[in-house]
Amino acid sequence: MSEEEDKGYTVKDRRFLHMSEEEKAKLQEEEAHKAASGEEKAPKEEAGRSAPGPEVPLPEITFSSFLFSLSTAAFVNLGAVPDPATGGTEKNLPLAKQTIDLLGLLREKTRNNLSREEEDLFDHLLYDLRMRYIKEAG
Repeated sequence: MSEEEDKGYTVKDRRFLHMSEEEKAKLQEEEAHKAASGEEKAPKEEAGRSAPGPEVPLPEITFSSFLFSLSTAAFVNLGAVPDPATGGTEKNLPLAKQTIDLLGLLREKTRNNLSREEEDLFDHLLYDLRMRYIKEAG
């Protein structure tokens, strides 16, 4: 390699698997120093999760709840329902269209494999989403 190609960034493997005992001790000491001096910030909370507390039981996972989840995401992107994370409404029509198209694909792939109630729910949700998209994009 030429000198110009050699200049760049350096990658350090900080996994303990590839470190000597001396390197491990030095790294642990540096991290302890950072934590004690307040240099290292606390990790950000995961999006949509609150601080630890009592766990709320989640509803049973069914095909209908899966449909409701996808359709709610589409309605949020259509601006018809407030975003649960921010509380605001914002339109993202390309993402809404993609979610509606995904639901349409699932409908075709699951045809004749669902219960009558699931088929009715699916058809009504798709119809409502498509009509709302046409209204918003129109």
